[in-house]
Amino acid sequence: MHEFQILIILIIALALVFDFINGFHDTANAIATSVSTRAISPRAAIVMAAVLNFCGAMYSTGVAHTIGGDIVKSAGHVNELIIVAALSSAIFWNVLTWWLALPSSSSHALVGGIIGSVLVSTGAIGLNFYGIGKIILSLILSPVIAGITGCIIMTLLFITFGRFNPSSINNKFKKMQILSAAMMAFSHGSNDAQKSMGIITLALLSAGYIQVFEVPTFVKIMAAIAMACGTGIGGWRIIRTVGGKIFKLEPISGFASDLNSSLIIFSATLLSLPVSTTHVVSGSIMGVGTAKRVRAVHWGVAEQMMIAWILTIPSTALAAAIIYKFLKLFF
Repeated sequence: MHEFQILIILIIALALVFDFINGFHDTANAIATSVSTRAISPRAAIVMAAVLNFCGAMYSTGVAHTIGGDIVKSAGHVNELIIVAALSSAIFWNVLTWWLALPSSSSHALVGGIIGSVLVSTGAIGLNFYGIGKIILSLILSPVIAGITGCIIMTLLFITFGRFNPSSINNKFKKMQILSAAMMAFSHGSNDAQKSMGIITLALLSAGYIQVFEVPTFVKIMAAIAMACGTGIGGWRIIRTVGGKIFKLEPISGFASDLNSSLIIFSATLLSLPVSTTHVVSGSIMGVGTAKRVRAVHWGVAEQMMIAWILTIPSTALAAAIIYKFLKLFF
């Protein structure tokens, strides 16, 4: 078997591992609020999230085109080692932040990994700075928008249902939370699974296996299955942080957060823009908490997440550059 064929197989394997880790790392995005308010049992929530993550992953490929086509100028500016380094860096960061129970962005990690490995191999000439700017702007603005709209939605719910008995309202919203969690799981799959699809397709294009950037059906299915399996494992460390440490959620606030997050993420999918589902959900929870009382939000946890948010791209870029240099010693 030729060396480049081995590398292509390695890329596909790493991309699926990235998707799998993304699944269990980001399970909290879809189910943390509904589990923390006991609207649904953890086992049922994970099964529902796994199935709907798969369905969402099969929905479209617009985000895959953005990830695979907008970070580098062309497939000719990347090779197999660049992609292996980028994926390895992103996987390392995801596992590290999962172990630290720190919600971080798989999207940031992957973008940073690609930037770092391309910079150290082909130089800045290989990067599409307009595309990178668009992606980073999307990643930065989405949680900010989620915080604002989350506050607005929660305020509207307070105005509409504030005169009713709180326990009665919360019992009704527990049932509605199942629907909002299902919407969240579908939107998560529709955006996050496409990132590894884009990477695999870029690798196939650069190696000459396909002639145009079009995600093959088998790639969509593999990525969807990997994410669904990862979701089935669950990410309990992150669930505890997102579901309880940012703001003490009630069914009505959990519903508002999930509804808001799913609308933001799915809108980004329709616009072919990658977003961090972790940061969108966290932004939504902060916005919902602020609508109740600013001091109700645990801003110390938010500060830790902000630090991880800022550090992710430069850290994964540096790690990818080091990994690429190491791989060059053997290939």
